[in-house]
Amino acid sequence: MNTLQEFLHTNGIKLNTDLGQHFLSDEKVLSEILEAANVSKEDTVVEIGPGVGVLTKELLELAKNVTAIELDARFIRLLKIYTGNNPNLNVIQGNALNVDLPKEPYKIVANIPYHITSPLLHHAFLESEVYPKSMTLLIQREVAEKICNKKNAGILTILVNLFGTPRIVTHVAPKSFIPPPKVKSSVLHIDCFDKPLVDNETIENIFRLTKIAFSQKRKKISNGLGKQPNATEYLAKAGIDLDRRPDTISTEEWIELGKIWKN
Repeated sequence: MNTLQEFLHTNGIKLNTDLGQHFLSDEKVLSEILEAANVSKEDTVVEIGPGVGVLTKELLELAKNVTAIELDARFIRLLKIYTGNNPNLNVIQGNALNVDLPKEPYKIVANIPYHITSPLLHHAFLESEVYPKSMTLLIQREVAEKICNKKNAGILTILVNLFGTPRIVTHVAPKSFIPPPKVKSSVLHIDCFDKPLVDNETIENIFRLTKIAFSQKRKKISNGLGKQPNATEYLAKAGIDLDRRPDTISTEEWIELGKIWKN
């Protein structure tokens, strides 16, 4: 039994996998997350789903301060104990998707519940007053690969590439967690731009169009968007062939379409 298991056992904690509670126990992966995040004493860090604080404890050694957002009330007291009641730790109990992110520059570093990956990215990039300088996330491998795959793009691929450059840092085996998840994992790092590639109006246009187009992603783009006024004209102006499928269209092409398309 390792130190983390002992701590959980001593405090009578049984992890709730329905909430995505799979705690990282692999020190090598932990080091790779910290290296990719490149946290310094000038940084404010937001961590989502800290649990008892294995990653939190390391972040506190590196950052100016850490805000840890934890949904499960059982871990609030334990998190403070595990991290030595560090005064630079701000703990918020709640759903990270409903918590306002900082209005000062910050980085997100987290082993998140995998089911909130998409809504968290939307929250950070589209719903927050200030989006992060970078995000280093331990997420499901399939999703990480999808985000980084520009040749078979999804809505998340487009979203992330509007705001930053994603890369997979490392792959993580199920045995690196307590308890092991049923899926494989990866560390995804997003180096965010100083500002998104386009203005807010174009971003809204892009996601209005992608929502329609990807509802029929196996069909031609003309099928999904064809019922929209002037669709053929706008697609032609953007240089997008009507026979292409939505997942073959690049972020750059969606940007062009978003600029051209009028409500």
